[in-house]
Formats: sequence, C-alpha cells, structure tokens
Amino acid sequence: MLDTLPLLERTDFPQIRRSNLEKLQVNLGYLCNLSCVHCHVNAGPRRTELMDRDTIDLVLAFLKKQGIRELDLTGGAPEMNPHFKYLVSQARALGVNVMDRCNLTILLEPGYEDMAAFFADQGVEITASLPCYAEQNVDKQRGKGVYHDSIEALKILNQMGYGKAGSGLKLNLVYNPTGTNLPPAQDALKADYQRELKQRHGIEFNDLFVITNMPISRFGSMLLSKGLFDDYMALLKDNYAEHNLATLMCRSLISVDWQGHVYDCDFNQMLHLPMIATDKHNPHLRDLMTGDIAGKDVRIGDHCYGCAAGQGSSCGGALD
Repeated sequence: MLDTLPLLERTDFPQIRRSNLEKLQVNLGYLCNLSCVHCHVNAGPRRTELMDRDTIDLVLAFLKKQGIRELDLTGGAPEMNPHFKYLVSQARALGVNVMDRCNLTILLEPGYEDMAAFFADQGVEITASLPCYAEQNVDKQRGKGVYHDSIEALKILNQMGYGKAGSGLKLNLVYNPTGTNLPPAQDALKADYQRELKQRHGIEFNDLFVITNMPISRFGSMLLSKGLFDDYMALLKDNYAEHNLATLMCRSLISVDWQGHVYDCDFNQMLHLPMIATDKHNPHLRDLMTGDIAGKDVRIGDHCYGCAAGQGSSCGGALD
C-alpha cells in the first residue's frame, strides 16, 4: 500500500491548541467483518490487533479519574473485541454516554445476533455507516450485499426503538463520498436520506453525519496510485474555511489505539503521529491520568485540511 505520510508531514496548516478534554475516542482493534475502500483504519477480517482487558480497565479508570462523560468506540468493528460488552456496561455504570460506531452488518453475523438488544438495554448511541441510500453506491464502496444487510440491520434497530421519537435511543447515520469530492451540505442530505429510507424501507433515524474522505490509508493509497493525490489536496486547500478551526474535534477529544497509546485524533493515530502535548515520545493513556492538556499544541499535518474544508468534517459530521 502506498503511504501518503511523507507528503503530509510538512504543512502550512495553522497551529491549533487544545481546549478542555470532553470525549475519549477508543479504537478497540482493527478486526472487522468488512474491508471498505474508504476505510482509513485498513480494517478487515484478517487483522488481529485487539485491545486487551488490562487496557480496557485503564480506559475505565481514565474515564472515572478525569470525569469524562463521552466514550466513542470505534474499530474495525468494535463489537468484535471480546471485551466489548464489559467495557460498555462498566462505562454506562459510571454514567458515561457510550457511542458505538457500527458498520450495521455486524449485527447479522453469527454470534452477534443479540447485539442490538444489548445496545438498547444499555442505552448505547449508535452511529452507523451508510454511505448512500442507494444500493449501487453502497455496494461499490463497501462490498456486494452490504446495502441489503445494512437495511436489515437498520430495521432491527428500529424494532428495538432506535431512531423512534421519544425512545431515547439515538441512531445516527454516516455518509462518506464515493469519490474525490467534498460531501454535500449535511442538512439537505439528511432530508434526502430521511425521505428515501422512509419511502423505500420504512426506516427512521435521528441524525446524519457527513465526513470528508481523508488522504490517508486506503483512500490515500488509491489517490496516489491513480495520480489524484495532488488534485485532491488542492480541492481540500481551496475549500479551507478558517471558522472551522474553533470546532475541530482534536480540540476536545483524544484518540486511544488498541494498545493504549494516545493521539490527537483518529486520523493521526492511523498515520502513527503521536500527541505532542506531553513530554513522552509515544505517550500512553496512563501518562495522562493526572494533569491537564488544555492549551497544549495539537500535532498537525496537511491532512488536517480534510477536517477544515468546506462545511468542516469530524467524527461527528459537519462543523458548521
């Protein structure tokens, strides 16, 4: 796979600094039942990296020590970590809101049939990838049959109460462009999704997040192999919007990899660019158990333009 890091490290992106830490994003491992073209994690069925129980206990201790109230679980398919249910139930017992980044199809895999009921019982917020409401586009990006399985999984979640008014069970969908373009306006696309999914399949959901494809990992390698990298970076830079800097996710979030090392964001994690907010060369979550990183510099690169372009992009969708 072609590596874009050497082209991203030197940058004129403006320096940004951290505000108060509000959210802990934890990658539970790279094992996944899918291998999506746009995946910046390079996750797949053959990956073996999984967070162990000791590191998960450290995550729980950190949540309690630092008073963090938002836990964002990602992967791979985070549900494939054998300690997933333990982490979720213990975090919920601490009063932490848990969001699971679900690829939907995992809910139909053998051994995971009870996962939707577990989500509902624990009050887990679901943020699910569905890169289009049309079958052809989804299967092109994620694999043949994925759209059908995703729709079936969404119906199961709706039956549990997810996405239904008054249930308190939040179901969000995530859109990624299928090519080398910025995502469309989030609110308008949300209306399209709600109309089409309701009419075609009777599906309801709460919100839609649009996320810009980052020039790293599989997507970045594709850009390089097709000679599109420079054009894509020009697109991101030409659409840079300074007002997005104030709400970038790296200001209030830290990203933890499956071994417990910490990064300013999930994208830096995949580029192996550790935080510079401590005096450690490769800081670990245990190094942040005490102290405060507010006001510290965030490690930046040219890929940061992906989060600041147009309407902005983060793990929670558009920024403006």
